[in-house]
Amino acid sequence: MLKKRELEECHVLYELMTHPDVFPFVRQKAYSYEEYLFLTKQTIEAEEQGHLISRTILDEWQNPIGTISLYDINENTGFLGTWLGKPFHGKGYNKQAKEQFFSEIFYQLNMETVLMRIKDTNIRSQKAAEKLPYVVPANETRKTLLEKLNINGINYQLFEIPKDLYTLYTLRSQTLDEINTDRLEA
Repeated sequence: MLKKRELEECHVLYELMTHPDVFPFVRQKAYSYEEYLFLTKQTIEAEEQGHLISRTILDEWQNPIGTISLYDINENTGFLGTWLGKPFHGKGYNKQAKEQFFSEIFYQLNMETVLMRIKDTNIRSQKAAEKLPYVVPANETRKTLLEKLNINGINYQLFEIPKDLYTLYTLRSQTLDEINTDRLEA
């Protein structure tokens, strides 16, 4: 479902990113294919230097359908940026990609916290964040950070995913799966 970013996927991803329902909410906007290729090359280099973590989201046929990244990494905390092409909205890819990405960054790459800043106008992403059982609203607990984010006239909602809460969620899910499997076998 996820793989490291590659230049070969840029054409497909650029076409998906430019859809009017997607483009306004993409963090790294490219206004041409060449610019997208350049930004992707920069992203790959920045990951090699440890400044960010970025993956391509794949569908079940291994086709690129979006990206998920952790930006501005500082003290094992970073900001999540994710987008899916319009044809893939509402099909469960977002939740699957996030869970796979969180497992990688928390358990293999030792991140402690993921922050999500979501524009007030991006109702779709706010609702998606609120559905995740391991997400905590952070407007009040990280008020100073929110004020810094909102200083440019764009208003954001701030959410947080602490590693311990995500771990609790995954352990609970595994336990429930085991209980359900035992019941089916009985």
